[in-house]
Amino acid sequence: MIIKNIEGMSAKELNQELEKGGKFVIFQYCVSVLVLTFKRGSHIYFIRSGESGFQYGIGCTVTTLLFGWWGFPWGPIYSIASLITNFRGGKDVTQEVIAALNRSTN
Repeated sequence: MIIKNIEGMSAKELNQELEKGGKFVIFQYCVSVLVLTFKRGSHIYFIRSGESGFQYGIGCTVTTLLFGWWGFPWGPIYSIASLITNFRGGKDVTQEVIAALNRSTN
């Protein structure tokens, strides 16, 4: 599991950010090649409280806009779903990440 945007943060700083509203998110992207369509997730990003995740999800959004639509029938369906997820700030996976971190430290 690769988590981006926590470089240099101690566990205490991370917990403080989580208490203030920080979260772990995944952005989605879609790539289509004629009849094949692939919907994937990005690395996990930590979004600090009060921070916008736009700069982290823009690559996935642009990839979907350029390459996601072309597969039939799933290209448009997956593209729209990916764009909605990204425009809403990504998929919140905070609880899953915390559970995985707790399992790895025990």
